Amino acid sequence: MTFSTPLTSPLHDRHVALGAKLADFGGWDMPIEYTGAGVVAEHTAVREAVGIFDVSHLGKAQVTGRAADGTTAVDFINACLTNDLRRITAGQAQYTLCCTEDGGVVDDLIAYVRADDDVFLIPNAANTAEVVDLLSAAAPAGITIVNQHTRYGIIAVQGPRSEEVLEGLGLPTGHDYMSFVDTTWQGRPVTVCRTGYTGEKGYEIVAGWDETPAVWDALAAAIEPLGGRACGLGARDTLRTEMGYPLHGNDLSPSITPVMAGSSWAVGWDKPSFWGKAALTEERAAKTTRLLRGLRVTGRGIPRPHCSVAVDGVDVGEVTSGTFSPTLKVGIALALLDRSVKVGDEVMIDVRGRDVSAEVVKPPFVTTGVRD
Repeated sequence: MTFSTPLTSPLHDRHVALGAKLADFGGWDMPIEYTGAGVVAEHTAVREAVGIFDVSHLGKAQVTGRAADGTTAVDFINACLTNDLRRITAGQAQYTLCCTEDGGVVDDLIAYVRADDDVFLIPNAANTAEVVDLLSAAAPAGITIVNQHTRYGIIAVQGPRSEEVLEGLGLPTGHDYMSFVDTTWQGRPVTVCRTGYTGEKGYEIVAGWDETPAVWDALAAAIEPLGGRACGLGARDTLRTEMGYPLHGNDLSPSITPVMAGSSWAVGWDKPSFWGKAALTEERAAKTTRLLRGLRVTGRGIPRPHCSVAVDGVDVGEVTSGTFSPTLKVGIALALLDRSVKVGDEVMIDVRGRDVSAEVVKPPFVTTGVRD
């Protein structure tokens, strides 16, 4: 296989043929939206029927082995990343974070446990190399970390009719949220994960890099009679914002900790250790940092990242993610706000020099069947 700069997914020619608007995303040339559809139509297809997304830009890394003292791959990852991997067993997945010692977030990622000595990680595209480097530097002899970023492609099948699509292809469905099944499709090994980033019921299919186009073609044919669409990363962003899911670089970052982002639920506070534990424990107890809240616009305007937020003319925070909600037909945002600001309060967002009123809410902004 050959790669250009920026990198391209194994489905790049499919996107070009569909007239995709392409843009750099974490160093990858990825589809933002498709000709003849657009973000709103793609978003609506996922909420009402089904959509397929190429997310092959996401990282992939394999952590395997066992150290001489008996430390397994699961033990090692558990001592590094925030969440408690011992809360799950083989065949399950877990959202977790890779933090610095001062509590900042290097990346948020999903860990898939195949066995005590076999963990598959999916970091964000731009952060994969750094996560792999950090884990490699900390790994004891006997634990191996391999960057498999371009060994696998990933296709997300999201929406209330996603199960019909997979069943039509003979792929497994019905497994629990945040679990996965290793199987084969047309003689090719694939992993079907009950995960996603849209808030709808859905699956993510991990296939070999060269096999991914055949899977995409079969999925594209299967969704057409169901009112489904190929969807770009623009719709993925509006869908995740409606759910209040954080995006690394916006709502999580080296300067925005899990405590600030409302991701304390993904921290194993009772674990003996993980990267950043001391700093995060201190921050959690102090209760002084700003917190991530939802904003639902009640005036007219669409908030964007870095818009300032005020109450009675006094600065109380800043928008980290903002967009137009295709479902609600209003502007919505995630914002880091002072702790004095509570759910139900009215705030003003500075949108291009104009005050736009909004209500502080607790995400998600919409109700979906993601766990059904």
